[in-house]
Amino acid sequence: MHRRIRTAVVVAALSFAASVALAQCPATVPAANGAIPGPLPLFPADNWWNTDISAAPVDANSGNFINFVGGTRKLHPDFGGEASPGSVSIYGMPYAIVDGGQSKLAVTFAYWDESDGVNYATGQGVPFYPIPSQAATQPHWVEGGAPGNLDQRAGSDRHLLIIDCAQRHLYELYNVWYDGTKWRAGSGAFFDMNTNNRRPETWTSADAAGLAIFPGLVRYDEAWNPAITDIGHAFRVTVRATNGYVYPASHRAGSTTGALPMGARLRLKKTVGGLDPALRTSDANVQKIFHAMQKYGLIVADNGSDMYITGTFDTRWNNDVLNPAFALLSAGDFEVVQLGWKPTVVTPPALATLALGVAAVVGGESLTGTVTLSGAAPAGGLTVALQSSTTLAVVPASVTIPSGQASVPFAITTRPTRRNASATIVASYAGVTKTANLRIDQTPLYRPGPGPLRTLEGVDGAKPK
Repeated sequence: MHRRIRTAVVVAALSFAASVALAQCPATVPAANGAIPGPLPLFPADNWWNTDISAAPVDANSGNFINFVGGTRKLHPDFGGEASPGSVSIYGMPYAIVDGGQSKLAVTFAYWDESDGVNYATGQGVPFYPIPSQAATQPHWVEGGAPGNLDQRAGSDRHLLIIDCAQRHLYELYNVWYDGTKWRAGSGAFFDMNTNNRRPETWTSADAAGLAIFPGLVRYDEAWNPAITDIGHAFRVTVRATNGYVYPASHRAGSTTGALPMGARLRLKKTVGGLDPALRTSDANVQKIFHAMQKYGLIVADNGSDMYITGTFDTRWNNDVLNPAFALLSAGDFEVVQLGWKPTVVTPPALATLALGVAAVVGGESLTGTVTLSGAAPAGGLTVALQSSTTLAVVPASVTIPSGQASVPFAITTRPTRRNASATIVASYAGVTKTANLRIDQTPLYRPGPGPLRTLEGVDGAKPK
């Protein structure tokens, strides 16, 4: 159940990326609950849904937050198949797959000022959402199972999730109803799954936290696929009350003292009583789900029942397996990650300069060059490639800068030459190239012993006389 607090905001421009990742679509679209577009993961690998939080610090107030939820509160899988064989009513989130040719429809929103696909000057929806006509009249396209033309908004969140498999675009609607002429909804949001774009601050989405719903669902195609050993993303979780919001959420939906904020992350502990809680179940597929809770965690996304984990509607789920397995875990087996935590982004040092000890040498002499980074080399060091524009100046193929150091010298040798020449020394690392120019002066005539001066032999390709 949504308990929303809406604040008027300055309209921010939507971003629609022109570049599209390779995608795959079902053989026939629109498709209800079909194969999702690859490549995985949904959203970039560094998106908050896909972030490894196994080493993130525990919040100082973790224990109090867990106590508020209730340490003995059992987990529950908020997903499954049909409520009974062949029934309209379903468990979990259904979704629609369309391609780029699906017609776009306007939606009339109750909260238009925080929704996408709106003319903000008038508050009216514009053709924007690729809603299949089947969603209005057929079951199992809208959350709850009933077709969109049945008005069940008062008793259900009635989400409608739509994926454009050709462009990897995600459209999500909350509290939908098709009134026979047009679609109505509480709110709606667009997400380009090729980017990490967040909602504007204080904006909701189709979820109270302002997050996308679909990437946080437990999916059968991941959990029960033996080829996938790491599910690779966090899961959406609800709690009965919340207090404000923290990153990655953008919207608050409550102010209950002591409650978790929207966007908070819960992480299943590695050990409880000296044992791994993920192994309490003997089912390897459920163990995979539990291990994802240890590595990626749960993100508080909405107000609802405490510790309900959201997944897809899929008739292949077996709740006789899921329900008792999830009940083996309770809130007390979790800890709260530091609120608003983001992984530390370590910017690797860049190649800053390439310098030569001298600007000119006589052919046959040696000199020293130095490559310098913008910061210290990371653990294991890094290797800078070297190259010379001429065989008259010889450099090593590469030079390694040890961990913790920012620069390192290297030797340059030159060959004797009959004429003045020049060389360009090139250093390259991580797409950055630096150059330095060297003048190589003519090597003087030499006198090997008594007698007249002799010319150079074996230099610049000349044959000895």
